[in-house]
Amino acid sequence: MRIGIGFDVHKLVLGRKLVLGGVVIPFEKGLLGHSDADVLVHAINDALLGACALGDIGKHFPDTDPEYKDIDSIILLKKVKDLLKDRGYRVINVDSVICAQRPKLAPYIDEMRRNIADTLGIAVEQISIKATTTEGLGFEGREEGISAQAVCLIEKFLD
Repeated sequence: MRIGIGFDVHKLVLGRKLVLGGVVIPFEKGLLGHSDADVLVHAINDALLGACALGDIGKHFPDTDPEYKDIDSIILLKKVKDLLKDRGYRVINVDSVICAQRPKLAPYIDEMRRNIADTLGIAVEQISIKATTTEGLGFEGREEGISAQAVCLIEKFLD
C-alpha cells in the first residue's frame, strides 16, 4: 500500500465557469487555468501520481501543451487512473477538502463524489469530499481563489 498527497490552488476570475469535481457550479466567477482549473480533481490527480512516485500533473499534462487547453480535468483523472493501472495499482480511497469562502458547495458534493468514483472505477463510498471556509481569512477568505487538498491510498494488485 502507498499513500499520496496533493494540493492545488487557482485564482477566481470573471468570465470563466466554476468547475469542481467535474461539476459546473453556478457562480459569478470561475477558476483561471490552462485546463478547466478544477482544483479538486487536480489535487486528487497529484495525490494519485505522488503515491506512485510519478511526479505531478504539470509533468504529465503541461500547461504549455495546447492539447490540454480548457480540457475537462475528469479526462485527466481518467488518464492518471490508467497510468496507475498500467503499473498494477488501484485506488483504495481518496479523502479531500475544498477551501472556498463562496459559493456554498454542500449541494454539489454528492455529484462530485459520483463523478470521481465513476472515473476511478470505485464505489462512491471510497471518495470523501469536504468543503470549508477560512472564516474570511487569506486569499480564499477574500474570494481571490479556491484551494483543495487530497490524500489517497492505493494498493498493488499485480506483481
